[in-house]
Amino acid sequence: MGELRVGIDVSPLELTGAGTARYLRNLLSALEETPGLELRRYGFAGRSRLAKVTRDTAWYLGALPLRARREDVLHLPAHRGPLLTGTPLVLTIHDLAVLRHPETFNRWTRQYSRHALPRLARKAKRVITVSEFTAREAAELLGVEPDRIRVIPHGVTEPFRQHGEAAGGDYVLAVGTLEPRKNLARIVLAAERTGHELRVVGPEGWGDVSVPSAGFVPDDELARLFRGAAALVYPSLYEGFGLPVLEAMATGTPVVTSAGGATAELADGAAVLVDPLDVDSIAAGIEEAVQRRDELREAGIQRAARYTWEGAARATVEVYREAAS
Repeated sequence: MGELRVGIDVSPLELTGAGTARYLRNLLSALEETPGLELRRYGFAGRSRLAKVTRDTAWYLGALPLRARREDVLHLPAHRGPLLTGTPLVLTIHDLAVLRHPETFNRWTRQYSRHALPRLARKAKRVITVSEFTAREAAELLGVEPDRIRVIPHGVTEPFRQHGEAAGGDYVLAVGTLEPRKNLARIVLAAERTGHELRVVGPEGWGDVSVPSAGFVPDDELARLFRGAAALVYPSLYEGFGLPVLEAMATGTPVVTSAGGATAELADGAAVLVDPLDVDSIAAGIEEAVQRRDELREAGIQRAARYTWEGAARATVEVYREAAS
């Protein structure tokens, strides 16, 4: 097959600087350097409530499939997309928290996802998941056949490297959108018990999570905060991948994260695993991570080196070719 014409929905870039937008921004940068690809971006601007509802309805159900009708493939990176289109679809599923823990999302997102996401997953020629954990979730909760799923993890790149400026202070760091599954209330209590200052970085989210935060920060500043932290504390209640865990490991920062889920799969022995529902377990994990700093630093750097956006882009293009054939 010659050069592929691929459309990609870039609407998530309008919504936030975290999560799916970080994935999309890094993937796009790597795809632009990948030969054999003619990439077109499609997006719907606006962050108001009306804009979001319009995007989820008129844009995805009408305008987007019409505009992308001549593409060989349309990539949907954010759990939203057209249900009626002749263009082969590739859908990326980052996690299925909205189905596994619907009570942590607003009513519109719950209702939309419950009705539209299973139909969209059935429509897609290929489904990309970002971890084996999420692949199992997609099979169980959406009925996606394993032969349509391709696991392509996120990558990590500059400035998330061990060498560089580090922030000062004796602190532990929490990173993520302020929402219930990030488990921030327990992180606050655990940090208090260890005597460490807690610094929180992440944009405002939902669910009445009230924790002082520096908000969204640029990647250079985030890398500086990682390097200076005694540990990243990331005992999330549910993740599909856990990009902050990968970025922390790449900068040489010890990681404390949840046992039994996607972040444990990602860390694979290079982090301290804790019970996210137990404040004492999280506090003990912080103390252990500080004590094992040198060991965890080297293990994390070696583990993170396996993940690149260039590799993710090459694997994604192969999925495009499969979907178009």
